[in-house]
Amino acid sequence: MGAKLIVATEALASGELTRRDLSRVYVKVYRNVYVRNGVPLSAVDRARAAWLWSGREAVLVGHSAAALLGSKWVSDDAPVEIGRFRHPAARGILVHSGIIRDDELRHIGPITCTTPARTAYDLGRRLPHDASIIHVDALLNATGCTVDEVGEIAARYTGARGIRRLRSALALADAGAESPPETRLRLLLVRSGLPRPVTQVKVGRRRVDIGYPEFMVGVEYDGEQHWTDPDRYAEDIERLEYLAAQGWIIVRVSARQSRYDPDGIVERVLRALRSRGYDAERTLVCAPTRDLRTRTVRSA
Repeated sequence: MGAKLIVATEALASGELTRRDLSRVYVKVYRNVYVRNGVPLSAVDRARAAWLWSGREAVLVGHSAAALLGSKWVSDDAPVEIGRFRHPAARGILVHSGIIRDDELRHIGPITCTTPARTAYDLGRRLPHDASIIHVDALLNATGCTVDEVGEIAARYTGARGIRRLRSALALADAGAESPPETRLRLLLVRSGLPRPVTQVKVGRRRVDIGYPEFMVGVEYDGEQHWTDPDRYAEDIERLEYLAAQGWIIVRVSARQSRYDPDGIVERVLRALRSRGYDAERTLVCAPTRDLRTRTVRSA
């Protein structure tokens, strides 16, 4: 449900709160918008607070729209962004003045935000390159929006600022990425000259996060939760044993290796691919489909 936000003038007028209550128990988020002392605010809470500050008129865009749409990787301290609002911004709120067409809007409860495609279009243009890919990946994964749908929005605004950056990001975006480290790992492989892998490859009743089905080689990022969650750890053991029994080689990658030994990761993946007959002069036939949805591969 999120934090309970109070519009001060409304709460005072209704008698829900007194001015004494407001000063002693609540803290101001933006002008006329308050929350109880000590209550942490998520990215969605801060987006809702900005919407209330606008008099319930503004459209949530960018990070704020992504958070409302369910994107998992929007930081709680990400910029709060609104559009279709002509008044000066409050401190901590970015107001964007670009055109937003009516069919680029979605209503989530009483709040209006940009659609997933329009939101990805905005994030892809405005963020630094790898950050744009990470956030576009997360949004596509959360909403089911496709790269082609984002491209249709881009085609409407061919001269927009950052459009080349967006197109570059879309060329590498993948809805199968389930975390920023997975996106970074995929980008490392592609930029190192390896074939573009497929994401979320189904193998019988299991799946491989990143893989090359033609060669039955998978690459998996082991985040902290793989080691600190006993249930997740046990599940990983069973899953990896199952994949090995089907003939898959799984290259596991840790956060430390990603940070300090990217060349070693590439070498390990290349070695695994070569052991299965990969030739750098060949063209990989299992490249992802254009909309980058999950592929299903029968186990050998």
